[in-house]
Amino acid sequence: MAQDIKPTRSELMKVKKQVKLAQTGHKLLKKKRDGLILEFFKLLKKAKTLRAELAAIYVDAVKRMNVARVMESDLKLKSVALAIKSSDELEIRRKNIMGVPVLTIAPPKVRKGFFERGYGVFTSAAITEAAKSYEQVVEKIIEVAEFETSLRRMLAEIEKTKRRVNALEFNVLPRLEKDRNFIRLRLEEMERENVFRMKRIKG
Repeated sequence: MAQDIKPTRSELMKVKKQVKLAQTGHKLLKKKRDGLILEFFKLLKKAKTLRAELAAIYVDAVKRMNVARVMESDLKLKSVALAIKSSDELEIRRKNIMGVPVLTIAPPKVRKGFFERGYGVFTSAAITEAAKSYEQVVEKIIEVAEFETSLRRMLAEIEKTKRRVNALEFNVLPRLEKDRNFIRLRLEEMERENVFRMKRIKG
């Protein structure tokens, strides 16, 4: 029974320290969560802008490709595409956003000079313009991919931090505070019992 439990002052001090530590952790995690959410919405705004830019660039590239298809045969376009030299591999790096490791992509040199494309000088300007447009599309896709990856990692960290905040707020802290209050009340009760006992002895 609860009445039979005889806690000590040291136990009360220990629980008080645990409560204080949990309160400090809760406060810091809430600040982290709020900061992450703020950073997430900044990234989301930038990502939306990049998506809109990608859509516009892609529409322009399709138009230029259609012009090239009208002026040249599909066979010629395929041979030109096969002649174009591939770009270098992507270089993946890491950086931290509020303690969250995210990937950054160092894009290769996607845009090429006329002679770097490898399809020769006897190619129409329409094909060159189409090639330039799709190089821009590839560049923008890489940029969008970097932001999309960062958004997913930030969102995962926000969810993890929210769970920890909720666990402290609705589970750990109430339990510790309940233990602290119980020990304090039990110690006060024990003290009253001792005072009463001492009075009886003196009587």
